[in-house]
Amino acid sequence: MNKYVDVILPLPLPRSFTYLLPDEEIGKVQPGFRVVVPFGRKKFYTAIVCKVHNNAPTEYEVKEITTVLDKAPILFPIQFKLWQWLSEYYLCTQGDVYKAALPSGLKLESETIVLLNPDFEADTQLPPKEQQILDLLPAGQEQSITKLEKDSGIKNILNVVKSLLDKEALFVKEELRRLYKPKTEPRVRLTENHSSETALKILFDTLSRAPKQLALLMKYLELSCYMGGSTSLKEVSKKTLIDSAGSSTSVFNGLVEKGVFLVYHHEIGRLNKQEGDTVVLNPLNSFQQKAYNEIATSFKEKNVCLLHGVTSSGKTEIYIHLIEEAIRRGKQVLYLLPEIALTTQITERLKRVFGAKLGIYHSKFPDAERVEIWQKQLSNQPYQIILGVRSSVFLPFENLGLIIIDEEHENTYKQQDPAPRYHARSVAIMLAAMCGAKTLLGTATPAVETYYNATTGKYGLVELKERYQDIQLPEIVPVDIKELARKKRMNGPFSPSLLADIREALDKKEQVILFQNRRGFAPMIECKTCGWVPKCKNCDVSLTFHKGINQLTCHYCGYTYRPPRSCPACEGVDLRSRGFGTEKIEDEVKNVFPDASISRMDLDTTRSRSAYERIISDFEQGKTQILIGTQMVSKGLDFDHVSIVGILNADTMLNYPDFRSYERAYQLMAQVAGRAGRKNKRGKVLLQTKSIDHPIIRQVIENDYLSMFQREMAERQAFHYPPYYRLVYVYLKNRNEQLLDLMARTMGDKLRAVFGARVLGPDNPPVARVQTLFIKKIIVKIEDGASMARARELLMLIQREMIEDERFKSLIIYYDVDPQ
Repeated sequence: MNKYVDVILPLPLPRSFTYLLPDEEIGKVQPGFRVVVPFGRKKFYTAIVCKVHNNAPTEYEVKEITTVLDKAPILFPIQFKLWQWLSEYYLCTQGDVYKAALPSGLKLESETIVLLNPDFEADTQLPPKEQQILDLLPAGQEQSITKLEKDSGIKNILNVVKSLLDKEALFVKEELRRLYKPKTEPRVRLTENHSSETALKILFDTLSRAPKQLALLMKYLELSCYMGGSTSLKEVSKKTLIDSAGSSTSVFNGLVEKGVFLVYHHEIGRLNKQEGDTVVLNPLNSFQQKAYNEIATSFKEKNVCLLHGVTSSGKTEIYIHLIEEAIRRGKQVLYLLPEIALTTQITERLKRVFGAKLGIYHSKFPDAERVEIWQKQLSNQPYQIILGVRSSVFLPFENLGLIIIDEEHENTYKQQDPAPRYHARSVAIMLAAMCGAKTLLGTATPAVETYYNATTGKYGLVELKERYQDIQLPEIVPVDIKELARKKRMNGPFSPSLLADIREALDKKEQVILFQNRRGFAPMIECKTCGWVPKCKNCDVSLTFHKGINQLTCHYCGYTYRPPRSCPACEGVDLRSRGFGTEKIEDEVKNVFPDASISRMDLDTTRSRSAYERIISDFEQGKTQILIGTQMVSKGLDFDHVSIVGILNADTMLNYPDFRSYERAYQLMAQVAGRAGRKNKRGKVLLQTKSIDHPIIRQVIENDYLSMFQREMAERQAFHYPPYYRLVYVYLKNRNEQLLDLMARTMGDKLRAVFGARVLGPDNPPVARVQTLFIKKIIVKIEDGASMARARELLMLIQREMIEDERFKSLIIYYDVDPQ
């Protein structure tokens, strides 16, 4: 009897597809297996089996699966439930979820681009097909799997490519952007000619005239536990040897040239396999212990609890005690952070306590490393704690007991593009509910919706109002830069009082953080003669000037070009930069404080995982005195010696056209302020603004979250915004502006026919063209008590009607549920 499997393809298709299972695979394949299937014209994809059954499809001719890639499922049943919920809630397909959930190395397709690993050396002879593939790949050149299949004549090539990826003979193209190489370290051993006791005695005499080389050799013998020609020596790394001996690379190279040392490269693996020494937990102080007890009590009645603790109140220490308790009960823990930058600091704290129980998962890791972590989570010895950013919610957990969402208010938990446009906080709460786990939300500045849920009893609420070791909250001093500019007393972006405070801090060997929420050198360049501003040719935005690389760049599509020497409109040569980005702030600070060590932390300086770690480590160790950054510097980083924080322009946050702009401005300013004066003394925050009388400025100064919350709630109730209404943004995109207008009007009419006055628009979003596509936006507001399931059903029906209209074949349309 024939067996069939339903599979999810990594494509935005609204349904699964059925394939015939080969006779030899019957009884072996289960839901969660990866299989290679043909789909479309000569294309192959790695699909996920979601069902095994006996029913042949009637509406199309069934094809047979090409290859089974797994011997065990790579997904647990709970993940299928989560994928189903995600696709229904966020109005996307399970194929969209599949593409977002799995690392690239687990979802090969015929269009995947691969590249030869130049450092690969086979331990044994490769099978003929694998060797043939390697021979067809010239060093440094990338190739699609389709082209390799054509050139080699090998059928079912994905299986061969997968085997080569497992052996790290190939990289998938995604890794090229990370310049990834397998992690190895140079190690040292004696050459065969010098490994016997007799040979070493002769060598000691020879090296008596080279005392540094002799000392290095003696240190090697000590570290390797050499015992007269013994073969079971300890392995010694080159770095350890040179550092331990207080020697140099030139001395070491001298011994290599004399044939004494042989250097070989040993792969040390990417995952942390060493147990290492761990320390006991720090005891909680009375306030922390009270909060811990209240959280434990809350979890008896409610599945979600909000820990609202002021900055520097020691929330992380409470998290560590909760993790310890969960592990003691044999449960796994997922610890979510909004930014990769934060994982660097938190990792060290968690590793000291939990050692090798901790795994780290985020997109700055090479794909092969993420695949290894995924596979470890499926093994008999998974990580007990996963620390990661939003994509970590997709990892397989078999025994999840607790999810901690730190800085839960951060909008970086929301995936913007591509689909699924999910919010990791919502997904994590749903995942925890499916697993019977608890969720703790922690922040000093809760999202308005979260605080509403906590105060109305949906979530538990625990408040921690005292800072650790009774450190005072920073003094926040508002500075009216509008008045100072009128009196011509501003020095570029700096007020006289900020410069004086920075100078005083530097004199006392203290550190300074300057916050400017815009990267680049200048937001725009302008011709002083005619007012011409360079615009992106693909998007409806001005280009940002980056002085370091002397380029004008679009932060939406990446388009770049060299700044012109003269204005293309009037041929004038007086082109001036307007505004201040972090790069320009860095230049200005160097001019005023030429002797200070300065570092910049924004998207341009932190493109690699090591760059984050280096910037934070240098600042922690005091090598950097002034750190200039975008909102990255606001997110929970903990530095001991920061006495001054300068918020250079609060108005850029207040004047953004969004119903959340005041909430966001409060959160951002309060979080940045919280970086000041965290250990030894009260810190000071200089808040520069042109809107000195704005209510948000006063609320930040007084640390008055409740007033901000009450004001926001009154406005949102009046104007039908969350948490009283659910929002769905409808985006329509097309290259033809006139056709898009017609599409948007038609869609608006269809939505109004169903949802009535709940529909606003269509309108242009703040940026109305991105990557050559014009954009229209429609807002649908749905009462909190209404059936979202029915609303989603109607929205999907209208979307299908639009796409099936012959006039609108070129239309791109998607929904953003619960936009941030």
